[in-house]
Amino acid sequence: MTARPDDAKTFHGLHKGPALLLLPNAWDAQSARIVEDAGAKAIATSSAAVAWSHGYADGHFTPMEVLTATVREMARVVRIPISVDMERGYSDEPSAVGENVRAIIGAGGIGMNMEDSTLGADLLCRKIEAVKRAAAAEGVDFFVNARCDVYLRKIAEGDAAQAESIVRAAAYRNAGADGFFLPGPTDNALFQAVAGAIGMPLNVMARPGVPGKAALEAAGVRRLSAATALSRGAYNAAKVLAEAFLRDGDGEALSQNAGPAVDFNAWFRG
Repeated sequence: MTARPDDAKTFHGLHKGPALLLLPNAWDAQSARIVEDAGAKAIATSSAAVAWSHGYADGHFTPMEVLTATVREMARVVRIPISVDMERGYSDEPSAVGENVRAIIGAGGIGMNMEDSTLGADLLCRKIEAVKRAAAAEGVDFFVNARCDVYLRKIAEGDAAQAESIVRAAAYRNAGADGFFLPGPTDNALFQAVAGAIGMPLNVMARPGVPGKAALEAAGVRRLSAATALSRGAYNAAKVLAEAFLRDGDGEALSQNAGPAVDFNAWFRG
């Protein structure tokens, strides 16, 4: 399934505010459909959750063909935009990253996250430029969310971290990025300062200490990602069920603890 250009337009519009775009991160077709059924306006993947669900570690270990197939499976069963966590683009060669994005567009994706590194902003800038060229050739206004790891990887601290993040944001915006993802910090005053300085939508990560929806909206944050939380919750719940069943062999308790039956087949017929 090829990406729908209208989905890309919709996804760009969801970042214009003032409402915060809440993105629950999915990892397969069923989790994507659950997220859509819960009321999400768009879906993002989690690179870690996708990797784990296929038996890989996060960190560029998932083969591109596995990621592409996962996006295609999601796009087949949902009708809302899908943005794909592509780590560092699965190559350090910008032209190869562009070709990888063509594959994602062909599978139905209309946006991406792409990480920088400890080495500075230049390589990600060149990748963003390559992605934009590749997407334009496909006729899709592909949303590039540039992820800055200054805080997450502790590249700098305090005021220096804020300044370096804003410098990198300017470089990514000039290269063609549509959004800026700053995972790690939890300080709303920092979010407000960064959001006011970068000239594009700010995305932060849901984690303990991050303010609630209303406070983030007031600070100018436009997007909040769930990261791996949904997948961790699902798998931890499965672990608890499995341990209880193996311990007790109690089918009645297993059924009750699993919750109400859902006709998932009805979602996927036709």
